[in-house]
Amino acid sequence: MITITQLEYVVAVDTYRHFVTASEKCFVSQPTLSMQIKKMEEELDVVIFDRSKQPVVPTQIGEVIIQQARKSLAENKRIYELVKEHQNMVEGELVIGIIPSLAPYLLPLFAGSFSREYPKVKLKIMELLSEDIIDQLNKDRIDVGLLVTPLHEKGIQEKSIFYERMFLYVNNKHQLASKSKVEPAEIAGEGLWLLSHGHCFRSQVVNLCSFHDKIKNEISINYESGSLETIKKLVEKEGGYTLLPELSIDDNVLNNRYAQVKNIGESDPLREVSMVYSRNFSKRQLLNLLYEHIRISIPEHLLSQADGHIVEWRD
Repeated sequence: MITITQLEYVVAVDTYRHFVTASEKCFVSQPTLSMQIKKMEEELDVVIFDRSKQPVVPTQIGEVIIQQARKSLAENKRIYELVKEHQNMVEGELVIGIIPSLAPYLLPLFAGSFSREYPKVKLKIMELLSEDIIDQLNKDRIDVGLLVTPLHEKGIQEKSIFYERMFLYVNNKHQLASKSKVEPAEIAGEGLWLLSHGHCFRSQVVNLCSFHDKIKNEISINYESGSLETIKKLVEKEGGYTLLPELSIDDNVLNNRYAQVKNIGESDPLREVSMVYSRNFSKRQLLNLLYEHIRISIPEHLLSQADGHIVEWRD
């Protein structure tokens, strides 16, 4: 009979791809963990991990078994969550991954007030790039992600929270500053500052202003940064322009004497911000509470897509 413990050990080895590290994370000795996995393999008459490779990798049948093991562990956790929901208990840990272009502007709106309203819920929040959030969800290292969608990712559920407009932020001395209206195609030019590779907002900017691969290749990038705040300062002090999501636009941006905010095109380009989680998500009560709390914490006009169009970042 396969045990929950054996399933946990198998998933841990798949997550960390190392028996010693997996045993440390499971708080058992490495021989104990290895023995339990070996017993499971013998019972099933299959080899789950190819131990000849470093790091260890699942075999073909092992990948299928691990996928089912993750589902089984999630359903096991769900039993405990059902009891908590029945008893109206709001407690536990919620591990959240959030993208860097969202964290500084969204977290202050909800994190503190959520913790005060639900003091028995421990929030553990990590800034991660979008692809890393997807990877961490698939490996059950985080419970939920806050990022830009759509993802079109198998096994990941998306629940839209709000839609924020994308604006042009341009230095007053740049030629775009004199235009009453800036079209997306005009953005692909000299002086554009971008976030570095891996940031979904960078990909959205490229997709918005690049209707053809030719335009993508012609974008002139003077400097790339991992911080929108750094890019704002570069626009103000060094010139050029960038794109900013709505939540990042504060009074310092709106009233800056060196740069100005402009609308883009006829239809508002939007980024859709969603809560994402795996289909095996067991903490549904906490997820729903977090979702509703974020919705009431942000400006009401962001809740509707209205007439804007969503700019995708994944090809």
